[in-house]
Order: sequence, then C-alpha cells, then structure tokens
Amino acid sequence: MTYRKTAGAVALLTSAALGVAVPSAASAAPASPCGTQAMVKETLPNGTTWRLCWRIHDKAGLILDQVFLSTKRNPEPVQVLDSIRLAQLHVPYDTGDMEFDDLTDLGMGGGFLETLTGDDCKGGSARVGSDGSEQPQQRKVLCVSAEPSGLAYRAREEAWDDNGPQPGKLDSKQGHDLVLRTISKLAWYEYVTEYRLHDDGQISARLGATGDLAPSSEADANRGWPIGTGDKYYSTMHYHNAFWRVDFNIAGKGGEKVEQYDTALDGRGEVTAKLKTTRTAIAKEGNFSKVNQRWWRMTSPNSKNADGHQRSYELVTGGDDRYEGHPETKPDVTFTQKNPCEKYASDNAVDPECPANSKTVIDFAKNKENLSDPVMWVRVGFHHVPRDEDQSPMPMHWQGFDLVPRDFTAMNQLTPDGRTGLNGDPQPDPGPSGAQG
Repeated sequence: MTYRKTAGAVALLTSAALGVAVPSAASAAPASPCGTQAMVKETLPNGTTWRLCWRIHDKAGLILDQVFLSTKRNPEPVQVLDSIRLAQLHVPYDTGDMEFDDLTDLGMGGGFLETLTGDDCKGGSARVGSDGSEQPQQRKVLCVSAEPSGLAYRAREEAWDDNGPQPGKLDSKQGHDLVLRTISKLAWYEYVTEYRLHDDGQISARLGATGDLAPSSEADANRGWPIGTGDKYYSTMHYHNAFWRVDFNIAGKGGEKVEQYDTALDGRGEVTAKLKTTRTAIAKEGNFSKVNQRWWRMTSPNSKNADGHQRSYELVTGGDDRYEGHPETKPDVTFTQKNPCEKYASDNAVDPECPANSKTVIDFAKNKENLSDPVMWVRVGFHHVPRDEDQSPMPMHWQGFDLVPRDFTAMNQLTPDGRTGLNGDPQPDPGPSGAQG
C-alpha cells in the first residue's frame, strides 16, 4: 500500500506494490554495457554523438547511466556521468496540513509511469522498455528526439583595409539537443522527467509539471490564490522541491574533486571596480547554498584536455525558490562520499536493501567523510502560486539545472572549419581601434 501524509491521518491513494527496481530485460546483452534495447546512441546534426544507458526505477523513474560524449572535432567517446536521476520530490502545501513525498511515497515508475501516446512523443521515437514495476511490463515509456535548441554561436571575422573595417567571413550555426523524457501521473499532477543533452556538451536536467490543480484544496488569501469567478475559492499555494542525484565519472577515471568559486569586490581600478575570484577546495562532505557570484564545479585530476587543463563540469542553477520548512530542503547543493545506501534525499527507509536508513542529505554529510568519490545532490524548488491560467490542463512549468562543460575540450565542441587555430593568445588583430566586446 502507498500512502500520502495529511494532517492527523494518512490518505490511501493506491494499492500499487512497492518493489526493488527491475533492470531492463536487455541489460545482459553483450553488444553494449546495457544491451541494445536499453541503449541510446544518437548523432545530432552538428556531429555530436551521445551514448548512454537508460532504465526505469519504480521510485526514481528515468535513470541515465554511463553517459558518453563525442564530437566531430573530438571523435573519441569520453565518459561524463556514471548516473543521474531524481532523488526526491517534496510537495508541502502552504497551509501546513498536507505534504506529499511523491518519489518515495509513490514513485515515478511502475504503475505511475504513463505509456506514451498521442502527442506525447510527436517528432521523436517512443522506446519500449521495462516500466520498473514489481511485475515489469514492456511498454512505450521513453521518448527520444533530436530538437533544435536555437542559435549555438555566431561570429564574424574582422577584415580591414584602407577604408576601415570590412565584413569578413561569418560563422553561424543552429544547435540541437538530444532529448529524453518520460511522463508519470501522480494523482492530479503529471510530471515530465526530461534530460536535454546539448551538442556543445551541456546536460540539462528538468522536471516539468502539468495536469490539474488538486481539487478541494482551499486556503485563505494569505495561503491561496483566487481561481474561478470572483473570490469564492482560493487554491492553495504549495512547493515542488525536486532533488537530483548526480554521480560523475569523467573520462571513466573517477576521483573527481569538488571546487567552489566566489567572486567579490576587490577595490577600485583606474576605471571601475576590481573583482577577485577565489577557489576553495571542498575536500569533505558538506551542505552548501548559493550566494551572489558563487558556483561549483566537479573537476577531474586524472583527465586533461588537449591544452593540458583538467576536465570538469560546472553546476549552473537557474530559478529556485528555497523551501525553509525542512533542514534537507535548505541547501542548494550537497556533496557526499558515494554510498550505496544513500539513494534518496530523504526517506531512505523505502529502500529494501537498506531498511534501517531513514536519513536525509543533511545526515549524509554530518560525518564529514573525505570526498574521494563524490556524489552531488542538487535541490531546485518551485513555489507554485496557482493562477486562473492553470485551468485546464495546467500549462507546463519547469524547474531544473544545467551541467556545463568547463575545459572538457580544448575548444568549443562545435568549432567550425577555419577557426581551429583561434586557441589562446594571440587572437586576431581587432583592428586600429583595439575595441573589445
């Protein structure tokens, strides 16, 4: 039985059995690390190839494993991730009388995972795979598509003659993403788990929400928003606190190091303020929060690009509403030493392999273990203040983060012909004015 928490009682929602995740039936195939059915290998129009394994877990839903990247300029596949997946979804209501832990109470897989139909995967390929339930079914559950991502770059060379600057050669390119998504229906909400693998090496993790507002969830004007005619009904405001668990394995060498960068004012220069950026090595487990001009990266001391710089990926967080109601939802990011019994940001007791472990990411980091094999937990909150436009169906709203390559390759992974020599100093002469942009 699966339950959701409400004030003074628990509400029975479904009788779907909870069980250990079942690997894809093709996982034993020797042709690839995960078998042909559970592998995605796609080359995008600009020549970038992503190769990965996918599976569905009854709780976490869509999991990507063994993610490799290669490009036209760098054709040898290089591993980026060991795995990435959702690790919790808290949905507390502002009235304080309801809170749903959608991942561990229900789950994104099993009977809550939707079979793709209609426009769910229009323009893409609907892949068949195990739905992750205790008695797994093979269904069309994963949408794989290549989608335009907009302008990837634009640069025009400067050409000069006696008459001044003249138009030079223009390099302009549209980008593309490899997109993988699943849909899970949990009560009134329908969640879209989506990973966008860009052709420049960036990975975007996103959770979308659509469906309908929960009915009969009424609040006062301080905790709700009027929907429908007049001020008769105030739909309750609530949070979606999503956690992801990210395990890097850069170039397959492991042993990544965590670094934090902070930029602050550092006096005055001749024209304007000076800024100073400092690096802090994070050698032990901990919980961290974003402040102005702070960011983190996971760097490989064991793998370097062609310029001799350590490969790394930077965490880039977007819009985020921090929920202060629980200790584990306050940090933006947590770094912990890899532990097979630390699978969820909270409520780990649902894991049958580690039934005594009910700890949270706060507890995981308390003993300050050395980070020889770090795991990154990213929390992105969304405060949902209902609006008239949420009826019906609710337009999709998104929350998530980006993993951006930093020195993963010596140059832009989409560098066009004619610009491969523009690496480092000196750069092309900007002309008599010496103007810089």
